[in-house]
Amino acid sequence: MIAMSIAGVDPSGGAGVFADLKTFQALGVYGTGVVTALTAQNPYKMFSLKEIDSSYVAEQIDAVLDSYEIEYIKTGMLYSKEIIKTVSQKTKEYNLKAIVDPVMVATSGGNLSKEETAESLKRYLLPNSFFTTPNVDEAEKLSGIKITNEEDAIKASEKLQKICNNMITGGHLQGNNIINIDGEITIKKQKLLKSENLHGSGCNFSAAITAYLTKKDSLNEAISKALDYTYESIKNGNYGTLIPYI
Repeated sequence: MIAMSIAGVDPSGGAGVFADLKTFQALGVYGTGVVTALTAQNPYKMFSLKEIDSSYVAEQIDAVLDSYEIEYIKTGMLYSKEIIKTVSQKTKEYNLKAIVDPVMVATSGGNLSKEETAESLKRYLLPNSFFTTPNVDEAEKLSGIKITNEEDAIKASEKLQKICNNMITGGHLQGNNIINIDGEITIKKQKLLKSENLHGSGCNFSAAITAYLTKKDSLNEAISKALDYTYESIKNGNYGTLIPYI
């Protein structure tokens, strides 16, 4: 069982490719990682970012898939239109099922995308993807709908569902996760934890979904298990970030 993460590098280990690989490993899946950007950051501050050329992102993907058969991939920070287009092309070329975490802003507040990222995701990657897991801020950018309550989130989810099945995560919705699969809305409530160890929570959650899908769980099962995994990882967290827990 092998999965792939396509994301940036967080040298503090709390988010991005490093966090995804930890989650894959914790859940019994062999993880491969393709790097889209190098960052200088920690759980509390973003210092700088260096983008990887899209042609080299493509070469990394080709190199991994030359040796391994992979069905599910997880994408995180893709940063630019060029990288988004490249990942979309490779998704189609290799018939990959992409779980898209549409990362645009770091937990610490640093910008992890260019201005055209939301539009590029909607135009190129999301139509070819299996599932996407935006938080409220990301869902607003993707849908164009201001989300202040659960009703707004449902409207945003319905708009996004025209492009891709999705889940708007409930961290800013009193723990109410809005899940939309094939037009069927489910609201899964989850208790919120008071914790400062939240850096990389979105990365860990979408990586966990990817891992469970790789292990042949259904999408609904994968989401439910990933929610529990992320909750326990936050509960078990330290150093400003999550600690993989199983």
